[in-house]
Amino acid sequence: MTTQALPDLGEVDYIRAGGGPWSWEWLKTTDHKRIAIMYLLMIVAFFFVAMTLGLLMRAELLKPGTQFLDGAAYNRVLTLHGVIMICLFIIPSIPAIFGNFALPIMVGANDVSFPRLNLASWYFYVAGAVLALWSVGAGGVDTGWTFYVPYSGNTDANVVLPMLAAFLLGWSSILTGLNMITTVHRLRAPTMGWRQMPLFVWGIYATSWIAVLATPVVGITLVLVLFEKFFGVGIFNASMGGDPILFQHMFWIYSHPAVYIMVLPAMAVVSEIVPVFSQKRIFGYRFIAVSSIAIAAIGSLVWAHHMFTSGMADEGRIIFSFLTFFVSVPSAVKIFNWLATMYKGSIRIELPMLFAFAFMFLFSIGGFTGLQQAALSVDIHIHDTSFIVAHFHYTMFGGTGTMFFGALYYWWPKMFGRMYNKTLGMIGFVLFFVGFNTLYFPLFIAGLKGMPRRYQDYLAEYQGYHELSTYGSWIIATGLILLVLNLIGCMRWAKWWGSDAETNPWNAASLDWRVPSPPPVHQFHEEPIITDGPYDYDIPHLGDDDSKAAPAEVQA
Repeated sequence: MTTQALPDLGEVDYIRAGGGPWSWEWLKTTDHKRIAIMYLLMIVAFFFVAMTLGLLMRAELLKPGTQFLDGAAYNRVLTLHGVIMICLFIIPSIPAIFGNFALPIMVGANDVSFPRLNLASWYFYVAGAVLALWSVGAGGVDTGWTFYVPYSGNTDANVVLPMLAAFLLGWSSILTGLNMITTVHRLRAPTMGWRQMPLFVWGIYATSWIAVLATPVVGITLVLVLFEKFFGVGIFNASMGGDPILFQHMFWIYSHPAVYIMVLPAMAVVSEIVPVFSQKRIFGYRFIAVSSIAIAAIGSLVWAHHMFTSGMADEGRIIFSFLTFFVSVPSAVKIFNWLATMYKGSIRIELPMLFAFAFMFLFSIGGFTGLQQAALSVDIHIHDTSFIVAHFHYTMFGGTGTMFFGALYYWWPKMFGRMYNKTLGMIGFVLFFVGFNTLYFPLFIAGLKGMPRRYQDYLAEYQGYHELSTYGSWIIATGLILLVLNLIGCMRWAKWWGSDAETNPWNAASLDWRVPSPPPVHQFHEEPIITDGPYDYDIPHLGDDDSKAAPAEVQA
């Protein structure tokens, strides 16, 4: 079946769409593609700031004793690293960049439902980022990214700025979530049913509901801390009749669902990449779509597994332990279906697919080590050790961070109309994967042996693990720099670095690959007509009748 592609509207529309030179007009744009690119520039910049802080911590931990960061400075660097990585990179990265860029096109819309609100969410993000960096000039804060009371209420450090930063960043997340939900409901092409939506759309949709419903809880929590600090209202401070454990409950009621705000979009990207580079219909489409909603729902009920050692009734521990084990089921469904999709597929090894493989490996390690923490007796031993640091990074950075770069390399040809240098990209990927495991896996062993987390110093028996981990940080940093330089190089040194991208270099079947590269301002001049699903490929003798369907027909 032939596919009628939308017309390429030329260089003028390309520049208007945001692919051309920078101008101050970008700061007033309401085009979802330009806003996605502005998010991209900011998020990548803050990622490297946080990465630099992480390298400083690893250099300090290379040997026992104090090298160049004393305990107070280390705590400030640790806090800023956590706040930037979580609030400025992991949570907004995939929804704000690729949700903004690809989701409207995937559902057949010319923009999001609320373009001005979309721009406002970017300004909230920038304001929150400025306040977070301003806190450094104000002396920094040493509470850790969780802002646990009673310390955050009693410390002399300026906790107001980072808390306000987190509050504004929460607003940005809520506004983006509202926009994505409304766009899916109201602007989806009339001929696109719920079962014809790409799984990336399902993932962003589920994530958006978590952001809208859970983010206000942490905003209220931070405001209550400030009320207690400045007005003496006894909410969390036990000396004033408050309950510090209440803060932990309120914080994790948001922050554990936030884990899935971070991971669900990454899973959605994998669900998009695997069928494209297997050239095969996704196995169990409905199960993957429903599992995204199930993860969002069940993941909102397991917050107290962060608090097994804080003091809790045995009945509560048993319930939260069971729910924590249960939430792994829909995640396992996704991995099983991805592997089943690749079975007898025409697998094409490209950089996005390599990142998808890396995600499955790294996130599985993070998931299995999470199950160990769900076991009450084991969690008592490993709680607040470097085992938790390794688990957290395998889940968050091994999950979301890995697929951020996977999504970047997947949609880069569509966003900018340029192909990157594949050899340099492969080298960067190998360094990233090797460096990641060298950096974090030794911390599992050190944690099992009793190495506490968040410590600036340690006993000599842990030195070997920390040395290996620090060497790994240098390897992964080199890989990440190469991965980003590769993309910059294909834009700046176009004649010999890369090549112009085709409209559909991956032979994908979803709508985002049926418009020109990069897309014009108005990608659809008429409503697209959808006749098939987003993963229907005309590939013979794959052993699966479902895989022989033709690509989705787009008419405009």
